[in-house]
Amino acid sequence: MANNFDSVQMLGKEQFEAMSAAAAAVTKGWQSIAAETTDYSKKSFEKSRVLAEKLIAVKKIDEAFQLQSDFAKTAYEDFIAEATKLGEIYSSMAKEAFKPMESAAKAYSPAE
Repeated sequence: MANNFDSVQMLGKEQFEAMSAAAAAVTKGWQSIAAETTDYSKKSFEKSRVLAEKLIAVKKIDEAFQLQSDFAKTAYEDFIAEATKLGEIYSSMAKEAFKPMESAAKAYSPAE
């Protein structure tokens, strides 16, 4: 009877440790996502500010159209790159979060 209690207690401890490790991985992932999003927003705002300054100095409408066209193309490419990077961070976060739980599940195999 005491042996069963010890094994149940050990199982609870292993599950708690796995959940704690998973929560730490998720927290680290969210911090990476927040930092990446903040950095992207700062860069995007700066590029928009530079565009506005250039548009104010334009003398011909053709130049304004060209500036806006170039900006739109670059902004789209930057967005796709950022979305890809964030997707990779989300994927990595999920993998890291499930590793401890997978290990705990493998360690516990009920007696048949």
